[in-house]
Amino acid sequence: MPKLYVDSDKYAREATFPLVEAYNSAMKDLVRRRFAEAGGDWKEFVAGAAYDLITREDIAAIEQRLLANGYRFEPSAISSARERPDAYKDSGLYQADFSFEHPGAPVAPADAAGREQRGAGDNVVTRDHNLVGIARYVRTSEKVMEYLTQGVPEDTIAIVDDSGGTLTAPVLEKFKGVLCAGGTTRSHLAILTREYGIPCLMNVRLSGIKDGDRLEVESSARAKTGEDYAQGIDAPALVWRLTR
Repeated sequence: MPKLYVDSDKYAREATFPLVEAYNSAMKDLVRRRFAEAGGDWKEFVAGAAYDLITREDIAAIEQRLLANGYRFEPSAISSARERPDAYKDSGLYQADFSFEHPGAPVAPADAAGREQRGAGDNVVTRDHNLVGIARYVRTSEKVMEYLTQGVPEDTIAIVDDSGGTLTAPVLEKFKGVLCAGGTTRSHLAILTREYGIPCLMNVRLSGIKDGDRLEVESSARAKTGEDYAQGIDAPALVWRLTR
């Protein structure tokens, strides 16, 4: 069969996580088979025949093989888990009170100022002071429509699942702050909040925060960088529930 050439060894290195390596290997095998079937030049295949020969059904079949081996995806949005409960892990997205209970959330008793640590996340931009506001879960299109028609309540710190920013885009600029359960400081939502000047923590781990709780967010913590992610350096910005 024809040999595939690449410009670097990016795709030759083994992935850090077994699932990623399994998926990458299956995709590379699929491309090799389709390229062999098509014959001809690699560049022509990539720019043309690949679009017809590598189908949606091929990709779905790879995912199904992973699911058949017992893997379940971590949901990044409530809609994903609702639409495909068989493919996603139970992460508490269906709790009626809309609260996160992340097993890795760093928690601590209230300090002398009445600040009860209830989580942490990756700070997008360092501010000169911490953020104080009211926790409000924004996880459905119905809630966004409510805010569009009735207005976003004052001092809202929106707690969201999805790092894409699409769900909250119509009302994003009205939030006082954002806590997102997914993504990194380079995610779409992080970019949007940075442009709007809205304090934001990504990849946030929370526990015991209810809708309506008064929060303090350590937006004065240093921003987490791409180098931090690459080197596995944790740089947590804390989240406190204010008890007084």
